[in-house]
Amino acid sequence: MMINGHTGLIAHIGYPTHAFKAPMIYNPWFEKSGINAVVVPMACEAKDYPDFLRSIFRLGNIRGALITMPHKVSTIALVDEVLSTAAIAGACNAVRLGPDGQLQGDMFDGEGFVRGVVRKGLALESASALVVGCGGVGSAIAASLAPQVASLSLFDVDEASAQALAGRLRNHYPALQVSTGSRDPAGCDLVVNATPLGMNEGDAMPMDISRIASSTFVGEVVMKSEMTAFLRAARARGCEVQVGSDMLFEQIPAYLEFFGFGTATPEALRAVARLTY
Repeated sequence: MMINGHTGLIAHIGYPTHAFKAPMIYNPWFEKSGINAVVVPMACEAKDYPDFLRSIFRLGNIRGALITMPHKVSTIALVDEVLSTAAIAGACNAVRLGPDGQLQGDMFDGEGFVRGVVRKGLALESASALVVGCGGVGSAIAASLAPQVASLSLFDVDEASAQALAGRLRNHYPALQVSTGSRDPAGCDLVVNATPLGMNEGDAMPMDISRIASSTFVGEVVMKSEMTAFLRAARARGCEVQVGSDMLFEQIPAYLEFFGFGTATPEALRAVARLTY
């Protein structure tokens, strides 16, 4: 890919950046499609992030920003306009300039995750789901599950985070059964690890594997490796699983539309991706 004076920039902002995979998907797609744009990882610590986010959108060739850990939640207070899914999730993972120059924030993690499990055949109507981890990605997944499932259990080591998310969900979906405080997966149709557990060898399991039924669908958000220890254990119990990168491939078409680059299919993106370090 030749970068020149007309190249549009998408900043991929987080810290650390060693596990970032989005550039290895977007950039091959842009090259194949003849789109003069590039996704660039930018390692920005939390203390520098508020000033950095505003500064980067002063660039004349900025097309948007992908936001990842640890900045998804803090971005809500930094943009001028929070779009609906981000408002429910309490977090943003995409920022762009609006028509009047305002910073608009939205959230696509949940949409990507839910589209993935539905494409794999999981029926969400009347389903019960457990989401462990109520940070940015967990909140987004819960927000996207809420209009489709019958009941939703939330757990976070910070109970206040789970309670706050439960309150936002109840406000938007009064008929939804929402509970907090337990990460017991027994009886759930869908369980999700939305914590960082699994990024490093030897991490603890996010929930008690022995309590997961073989009929339960198990989802993961960690992308450092395709099959985390959690997913391997779930598959050994006979569960159908969704790897973390599936969520990414399913949400990228929505990102492309948000940034004004048209769209793509997950299959086409996978065909050109170069997910190796």
